[in-house]
Parts: sequence; structure tokens; C-alpha cells
Amino acid sequence: MIKNSLIDNEFMFFKDNIAKFIDHTLLKIDATLQELKQLCNEAKQWNFLGVCVNSSNILLVSKELYGTQIIPIAVVGFPLGASSTLSKVVEAKNAINDGAKEIDMVINIGALKSKNYTTVMTDICRVVKIAQPYQVKVILEMSQLNYKEKIIACAISKASGASFIKTSTGFNVSGATIEDVSLMRMIVGYDMGVKASGGIKTKNDLITMIKAGANRIGTSKSSLIMLENNDSKY
Repeated sequence: MIKNSLIDNEFMFFKDNIAKFIDHTLLKIDATLQELKQLCNEAKQWNFLGVCVNSSNILLVSKELYGTQIIPIAVVGFPLGASSTLSKVVEAKNAINDGAKEIDMVINIGALKSKNYTTVMTDICRVVKIAQPYQVKVILEMSQLNYKEKIIACAISKASGASFIKTSTGFNVSGATIEDVSLMRMIVGYDMGVKASGGIKTKNDLITMIKAGANRIGTSKSSLIMLENNDSKY
């Protein structure tokens, strides 16, 4: 676990403002109109920081969240990251035109493993540029990377101007781990965000990730976590 005053201060804030660390998420392939509207209603009920959906659903979500402070977030190049840079740029641009205020893009994992770092960096830089002034989070899919690749992916993401790095899509063999979150925070320092996503189902999971260095949490179990949090206060 990282012991740092910035993390300690963030954790103290977290204890009283748990919803403000959560991106309420629905990324499954069969998400229905009714489920998306329910997602937004839950976000408004609990006042989550953001709502994260596939780019095809961001127009609906942005309309549902209009007039609130909740951030509509679209994923790009999801879940494989293997689409072309141009495809990611166009998808990000269209998502922003449809109301997205943040973009979560998947890194080009194949290029990273091939040590084609120019492609990886160009991929991120171009999405960051088209998304301005909005934040871009780079999904690293840490479970697919070895230790050296994890370090390089974090460093490239930071050098490319991204605002956050994110553990995973949640669609692979493993989600967020304490070790990965701690490593990510160690590599990028405290002037970049770290989002833990994948397999976070309980309040204890959230606390663990915040203590490890995350300052944003992505989960589809947000409402259950909030109910658990409220019950724990009595």
C-alpha cells in the first residue's frame, strides 16, 4: 500500500463522499434502453461522479443526465483496443458530439507487446487531442501485460497527455488488483489519475483500491455498494 499524505487526504475525503469516486458503469453488449435509463436514475439518486457506457449509448445518457453535475463517459476502442487510431479518433469525436465529457480509451495492446511504442503513443495522443478539453483515461488491461509492459504502458500514457490510467475493461481474465493499482500510482506519481475498474463489487473492494492509490473507481455494482455503505453507518 502507498503511504503518502495525498493518498491519506484523498482517503479521508472518500470516507464521507464515497459516491464522488464512482463511475457508475454499464458496458455489457445487451444493455437495453430501460437499463440505461435506470443506470442514469441510479446515478442521480446517489449523485455518482460519472456514468460510463459504450459510445453508441452516450447520446441517450447525456440527455438523461442533462442539468446534473454527473459526467457522461464513453468508452472508445472497447474492449479490445485493436481498432485503428483513426477509428478511435472518429469514435471519440462522435461521442463528444453526442455529449460525452470524458473518454475511456483502450490502449493498443498488440502494438505495446510488439514494442511499437510510436504507434501506442500516437494512438493515445490523437485521442487526447480530439477530446480536448475533456479528460482521457487510458485502459491498460493490466492482466494482459508483464511487469515491464505495465511500466512502459503507464509511462507512455502519461507522456501522451492522458489524464488517467485505468486498470482494465472488466471483460478479461482479471480486473483491478492491489498490486497493479499500487504500481500504476508509483509510476505516474500524483499529478495523474488512476482508475481501478473490474471486479469491484463491495465497499471493502473500493476502500482497498483507494488505499492502494486509486482516485476513481469504475463499477457496475455502485448502487449495491452505496446501500452497503449506508447500512454500515447504523
